[in-house]
Amino acid sequence: MMLSTLRRRAVSQGGSSYSVLGQSLRCIRPAAPGLHSTAGGELKTIDSITEFIHCVMSDAGDLVDAVVPFMGESISDGTLAKFLKNPGDRVEVDEPIAQIETDKVTIDVASPEAGVIQKFVAKEGDTVEPGTKIAVISKSGEGVAHVAPSEKTSDKAASQPPPPAEKSDEGKPKPKVESASALEKPKKATSPPPPPPPKRSATEPQLPPKERERRVPMTRLRKRVATRLKDSQNTFALLTTFNEVDMTNLMKLRSDYKDAFLEKHGVKLGLMSGFVKAAVSGLQNQPIINAVIDGDDIIYRDYIDISIAVGTPKGLVVPVIRDAEKMNFAEIEKEINTLAKKASNGTISIDEMAGGSFTISNGGVYGSLLSTPIINPPQSAILGMHTIVSRPMVVGGTIVPRPMMYIALTYDHRLIDGREAVFFLRRIKDVVEDPRRLLLDI
Repeated sequence: MMLSTLRRRAVSQGGSSYSVLGQSLRCIRPAAPGLHSTAGGELKTIDSITEFIHCVMSDAGDLVDAVVPFMGESISDGTLAKFLKNPGDRVEVDEPIAQIETDKVTIDVASPEAGVIQKFVAKEGDTVEPGTKIAVISKSGEGVAHVAPSEKTSDKAASQPPPPAEKSDEGKPKPKVESASALEKPKKATSPPPPPPPKRSATEPQLPPKERERRVPMTRLRKRVATRLKDSQNTFALLTTFNEVDMTNLMKLRSDYKDAFLEKHGVKLGLMSGFVKAAVSGLQNQPIINAVIDGDDIIYRDYIDISIAVGTPKGLVVPVIRDAEKMNFAEIEKEINTLAKKASNGTISIDEMAGGSFTISNGGVYGSLLSTPIINPPQSAILGMHTIVSRPMVVGGTIVPRPMMYIALTYDHRLIDGREAVFFLRRIKDVVEDPRRLLLDI
C-alpha cells in the first residue's frame, strides 16, 4: 500500500516523478537485486521492502539526529570522549548519550527525542564542532541494528554496487583453485631469526622494555592547563613572597561553633571561608592586587570574584565565587561545596569558571608544606595555602607548640611592587590569626 501511495505521489508530480522515488531510494545501500527505479538514468536497488519503509519513514520524520550542542563563546570544537549508550538502547528526551571533552569542561550530548539509538555516525576520539551529527535516533524504534559503536561502514563502501551474483552454469568449466600445498609454500619461506641483542655491560643503565610502557593521549583540559601555565611564566614577571600564620584562633573558632553553624546553615564550617574573607579584606586594602594589565592600561576591578583551584581526575579547574565581598561565612561555604561537587563530577559549566579576579590554591589538602603557585591568567596574583603543622613558636617569651601554616603570594611584578604584596600577605595573616578584626573592620 505504501508503494502504491508513493507511485501515485510520483505520477502526480509529472516530470519529477522519478526524482521523488529516487530520493527515497538513494539513502539505501544497494546489496542485491530488488526494487528498481531510474533516477537520472541510473539504476537504483534496495535490499527489501523493510529498508524501503525505513527510508520513507526517515523522510517522514521518524529518524532524528543527535548533534553536538553549542559549547561556549570561546570553544570552537571538542573531542568525542565516549558514548554513554549503545546502538539499540532506549533513550528519553534530553538523556545524555555521549560526552564531548573540551579544553575547559566536559559537555553532554543529549537525545533530542525519546526513542531508540539506531546508529552512531561518529566514533570516539573524533574532533567535532557544534552542530556535528554523532547519532541517529529512531522515534519508533524500528530498523535498529544492535552493533557496537566501533562497527561502522564507510560511505565509500556503501556507495559501491554489490558484485554480480555468480551464475551457475554446469556446461562451463570452473577456474582451477590452487591446491593447499601451493598456498602454503610462501608461508614456509621465513626469514632467518634475528641475532641476539648484544650483552650490556654492568655499568650501562637498564631501561624498561617497551612492552611495559603506555602511551595515552593528553586530554584537552590537561593540554589547556599546560598551555595557560606556560604562557603565564613566559608573560608575567613572577615573584613569590612568603609568610606564616598561626591557625590557633581560627581553628578554635571552628571548633567552638561548628555544631551550631551546621545546625543553622546546613553546611560545615571550614577554614576556606575564613581565608576567602581574609583575602577579600586584603584586596580591599590593596586594590592593585585585584587589578590587571591590559596593554598600556591598568584595569581596576570594583568587584571581587575569588577563583578556587580544585583538582579533579581530568585536571585542574578554577570555579569562581562571584561577589565574594558581599557574602558571609555560610554563603561562602555553601558556594564552595556546590562548585567543588560540580567540578568533581564534571557537571560544572563554563560560566561558573569564567572570569575571576584573584585565585586561592589550597595545596595543604594534599599535604604540601611549601610551594610557589603560578598565576592564573589574566589575573595578577594567587594565594597559596599549605598544610598545618604543629611547630614550636615563641609566644610571650615562652616556647609553645602552635598549629602553623605557610602562605605564599605569587604576583606579577610588572604591576605589583613588593610593598603591596607584603602588606597584602600581612593582612591575610592578621585576619586569620584574629578573626575579630573582620567584625570591627580594623
